[in-house]
Amino acid sequence: MRFSSTPPKIKLSRRLLSVFFVLSFGTLLFFLTPAKLHSQTPQKSKLSRPRILDSGVSLQRDPTTGELRTTISKDARTETKDEPAVNAIRVVTPLVPVTCSVTDAAGAALTGLSRENFRIFDDGVEQPLTYFDASTQPATIALVIDASPSILPQSDEMKAAARALVDGLTSADQVAVVDFSSHTYLLLPFSNDWGLIRQAISRINVHELFGDTGGSNIYQSVFLAAHELFAGRTGRKAIVLLTDGQDSGLGLTLDPVSASPRPGFPSDRLTFDDVSLALASTDIQLFAVSTQSRPKIMTPAWLSLHSANTLLTDDARDLKIPAYTLYLAELTRRVGGQLYFLHESDSLTDTFREIARRVRAEYTLGFAPPRAAASGPRWHSLRVEVVGHTGVNVASRPGYFAAPTQ
Repeated sequence: MRFSSTPPKIKLSRRLLSVFFVLSFGTLLFFLTPAKLHSQTPQKSKLSRPRILDSGVSLQRDPTTGELRTTISKDARTETKDEPAVNAIRVVTPLVPVTCSVTDAAGAALTGLSRENFRIFDDGVEQPLTYFDASTQPATIALVIDASPSILPQSDEMKAAARALVDGLTSADQVAVVDFSSHTYLLLPFSNDWGLIRQAISRINVHELFGDTGGSNIYQSVFLAAHELFAGRTGRKAIVLLTDGQDSGLGLTLDPVSASPRPGFPSDRLTFDDVSLALASTDIQLFAVSTQSRPKIMTPAWLSLHSANTLLTDDARDLKIPAYTLYLAELTRRVGGQLYFLHESDSLTDTFREIARRVRAEYTLGFAPPRAAASGPRWHSLRVEVVGHTGVNVASRPGYFAAPTQ
């Protein structure tokens, strides 16, 4: 028989203290655990039924500015009411925000830059920075996924990749999920309920849209997402588009004229220029993932060399670049972001993780807009430069629309 040298009352006290310590420590861990671990726990919330974004929407071109705007019917607006934007940059003075990503010569995101590393030019004139954020503000990201029949072979991999993108974001970021074929379907408005986000991604089903005949309206879906989902939102904004690029709605060809409003067509008809203006004027970057193969000439170095000039030229016919790939590259060039090709990475999941890293490494700059002319609105060109580093590439929107002074 073995006897204890510790009195029973002391033993009991120690046990009670141990229990108290475990309970207290567990409670402390609960409050100190990062919010995303809790928010990613599957929740009991259920998705609403998918909503057709183009239902009840009409387009009207402003005769003064030439901008194409959306008008939503009263019934559709009641149904499509979204939650108010949160985590926005709040300022009391006018601010032109410019989100940019900076990559090194190898294409890797360059982090750790400070305000002093950036120069921004409005119509060629340097402007003093009044706002700077190095990826601390939350991001709002719309996943816009092609669900037309041509995407069927990549369907399962596509959903796994979308989940990988979500896993690479922070708990404060918000994600919306959209899929499309002929029509555009909002599966989930912006949310940071990670359980609902995963449910929305799982709901993407190419088979269900086999009956949605009328082609694949890629750019209409991007335009609607920009106008209807991002309205009133500031801070870091991005659309992640997965598609083969073969749009059925705009009639795009290698002739540059096909990108703009054309004689003989309705003035309120959506064009490629309208899509790029909708993204660029609201500072929405585009990360496009093409399921097609990269054209031989379209190397990263070639794209970087042509970053300041349009790819839609009369010489484009000689480059042997399919029109559908050329327009994806042109759109990312105009609005900032990057074009990826599915077959270049080990998996689509790796590509989406890279996009998440790019979004996390973005910088947001801001400056007070110069006084606009009273005669009418006009487009201002923007250029962002990075000093103190060589061989870097800066992707940002090329300009913004300034309203006339009252």
